[in-house]
Amino acid sequence: MDAQQKLRLLLDQLNTVIVGKALQIQDCVACLLAGGHLLIDDVPGVGKTTLAHALARTFGLQFSRVQFTSDLMPSDLSGVSIYERGKEAFVFHPGPIFAQVLLADEINRASPKTQSALLEAMEEKQVTIEGETRPLPQPFFVIATQNPLDQVGTYALPESQLDRFLMRISLGYPDRVAERALLTGQDRRDVVEKLPSLLSYDELRELQALVLAVHAADPLLDYVQDLIAATRSSKWFLQGLSPRAGIAVVRAAKAQALLSGRNYVAPDDVQAVLPQTIAHRLIPVGDSGRGAVEQVRAMLQAIPLP
Repeated sequence: MDAQQKLRLLLDQLNTVIVGKALQIQDCVACLLAGGHLLIDDVPGVGKTTLAHALARTFGLQFSRVQFTSDLMPSDLSGVSIYERGKEAFVFHPGPIFAQVLLADEINRASPKTQSALLEAMEEKQVTIEGETRPLPQPFFVIATQNPLDQVGTYALPESQLDRFLMRISLGYPDRVAERALLTGQDRRDVVEKLPSLLSYDELRELQALVLAVHAADPLLDYVQDLIAATRSSKWFLQGLSPRAGIAVVRAAKAQALLSGRNYVAPDDVQAVLPQTIAHRLIPVGDSGRGAVEQVRAMLQAIPLP
């Protein structure tokens, strides 16, 4: 089975769980193939946690879920050393962060101290506990869900942490046809439990290597740099994108190109992933009433194509 057939099977299986959200599912798969972390931002009950479960099972990855609450401590994530009398020594008991996929459910309900405990793990793929650095499993993905900030008991994620997420997506409410399928079909949790794993670790690494091998021509990179420069012009946003964000755009566009069956990046790929890849890193300028996503789309219209 070639790479395109595997990718089609992945997408088809996920679309049986989260119905009517094909574009958002393609974004999720692109994010994980690009080796990035994913933030799903939406109201409760639209399928954020179900989608995270389905992604982990479909990709064949070890999965761990943590419900973030206001009293969650960093050690609840990373683990602790406990003295065992029989061994007459402290023995480290790893926390749920030692998994290939960590679902950080309702991440913005935890205190900033606990949120920041994820920073080293997300960037360095390791955690430092009691002075000792411990590597995390490979691959290591964080899929975080977040409720709207106007809900009770939520804390805004710091900019430094938002910058570690390759993409932020929103599922939104299902359309009428998709909602009828949910109302009359099986419980989504039962569907997820029966999902087969479609990839091995080696197959996932091969797909990620194919993403890196996708060609980005110089005119395409000029276009990406024009977009980055526009965010720094103070016309659209208060503060521009960092070089890390620019790298994220290229990686996400390469994954999008692979999912579209191409071995090169087209401007359409950049446009398809740009709002999800950069909007959560930016604050719009002025009183236009636009959110960051709408401002990114307006900027895209103003920048000429290569």
